[in-house]
Amino acid sequence: MGKNFDYDVIIIGGGAAGITAARNLAKAKKKVALVEAIRLGGANLNYRDIPYAAAHSFSHLYAEAMAGVRFGITSTNLRYNYPTALRAQLKAVAKAGEKMTKKALEEDGVACIAGFAHFTSPNEISIRKKLPTTPTAEEAKAGTNGQTLKAAKFVVASGSIPKLAEISGITEVRHYTPETILKLEKLPKSMMVVGGGASGVEIAEYFAGLGVKVALVELAERLLPREDEEVGQILAAYLEKKLGVKILTKTRAVAAQGDTISPKITLARGGQEKAVRVECVVVATGSKPNTDLGLENAGVKFDAKGIYVEKTLQTTARNIYAAGDVVGGDSATELANYEAGVAATNIIGRTKTLVNYNGFMRTVNTNPQIATVGMTEDDLTKRDLKYNKAMLPLSAASAAVTKDMKLGFIKMLSNSQGKILGATMMAPNAAACLQEVALCLRHGLSVVEIASTPHPNGEWGELVRLAAKKLV
Repeated sequence: MGKNFDYDVIIIGGGAAGITAARNLAKAKKKVALVEAIRLGGANLNYRDIPYAAAHSFSHLYAEAMAGVRFGITSTNLRYNYPTALRAQLKAVAKAGEKMTKKALEEDGVACIAGFAHFTSPNEISIRKKLPTTPTAEEAKAGTNGQTLKAAKFVVASGSIPKLAEISGITEVRHYTPETILKLEKLPKSMMVVGGGASGVEIAEYFAGLGVKVALVELAERLLPREDEEVGQILAAYLEKKLGVKILTKTRAVAAQGDTISPKITLARGGQEKAVRVECVVVATGSKPNTDLGLENAGVKFDAKGIYVEKTLQTTARNIYAAGDVVGGDSATELANYEAGVAATNIIGRTKTLVNYNGFMRTVNTNPQIATVGMTEDDLTKRDLKYNKAMLPLSAASAAVTKDMKLGFIKMLSNSQGKILGATMMAPNAAACLQEVALCLRHGLSVVEIASTPHPNGEWGELVRLAAKKLV
């Protein structure tokens, strides 16, 4: 470390990517600081992965118990205690966060600094205690708490922030985002979820399953527009018929008004507008990279999609790397951890490691779960690529009979040489079932390897073998 630097590396952002990078660099004997503005653990621990996993465990268990009558289980008097469910979420967050505390990180050799980081040059940041706004010249130079830090290299892992839809007046009424909605202490009688992507459908299913009257609004023609058509169709039928969710596709929320108790949302569809009053509004229209860091002062190129990085995760400023949601693309903890590891490795070593995104999966944690790895049929069609397809209903597996579950399917795609191009599965434990497909995608294996591998009979993974066998 040069004598003019306070640290070898400063990490900006204490979420999954930031903590991974910090620990890897500290193990390599680098002098490392981690700057986090709000809570260590980031969205993964505090708002998304852990709280949602705990919430879904509760809601899916309750749904299964309610449906247990098909196996002779009496559930007429089954009840749940919502405050207890909330406490279970908090316990899960606390337990998962034990290794992400300031004390734990400092024991690993990482200095933890609280505040908002703002670049003043490629090698210097100021630390601000207040919310990030454009600083004055004095603040940019010294930081609002008088602290500036210099480092030879940086890793930007500032994550993403919710992106509010262009709904007139939405900031004037009480509304929630996927990051805040699970903190509701009392269930509302009615709810509108704006956005039919992964977060939107998860929230709609969760609250509808607990008895809330839910309306789900999506601008596209179907739910989960990024996935293949069959996914959105089957999921919509399930949400409507089983849970009573009112699904409004090809519909835009254009305005919000009213008091904080029951806001009124104006919806537009087919040239007509209609106002709907609900107790609770959730805006789940995606997120955007958190780039309010003075990146222009450091020579780091970025746009609305995120920070531009090379395959080494190096930015346009050669001493600054970026990883996680701030670089755009899919949002997933495993992806953020991977990118952070690559960035740290390239800072440490002379030989450069390039990112390889083959095999990363995206999931929607409804019940049944939806998992996609590689390209979808829509992706291949848009690229005018030839492919072979095997598609089987969930009922093709013996587990569908023994578990009385028929809602779902598997679709597997390959090229003419038998190499897997992608797969989509809608089934219980779909992500775990497709892990072997992810392995094949990442290492160039073919459908023959899957078709010839024994799979336990009576488990959902049997569908993967059957689909591969059909392709062979």
